[in-house]
Amino acid sequence: MRCLGDLTSADFIEKISGGVYSPKIEFGYIPINLEKMKEEDLDKEILRVGMIAELDAVSLYEQLAAMTENENIKKILLDIAKEEKTHVGELQALLLKEDKEQVKELEKVEKKSMN
Repeated sequence: MRCLGDLTSADFIEKISGGVYSPKIEFGYIPINLEKMKEEDLDKEILRVGMIAELDAVSLYEQLAAMTENENIKKILLDIAKEEKTHVGELQALLLKEDKEQVKELEKVEKKSMN
């Protein structure tokens, strides 16, 4: 773990995220026990965990970009955040192929937002 002044990188990220950062999630901890999942739900849960990780990454890179005054660093961080958003979309597209209930719920939300 890299040291940033008196802070480790995990402490630094926790500080800038307002205390909501969890190093266990960031460093490979999966927030659910996939071994206890029903076989038919496993792929859907894997995709959801992937989406959570990508959304966390988007948030992290955008927060870091907002902190720096170096325009080159800011540009790169925002570009990385954009790539992470693409990953979220890819995972969501796969999830919608696997989970028909999710499709129905998304359609309900879309209809409500059109009114």
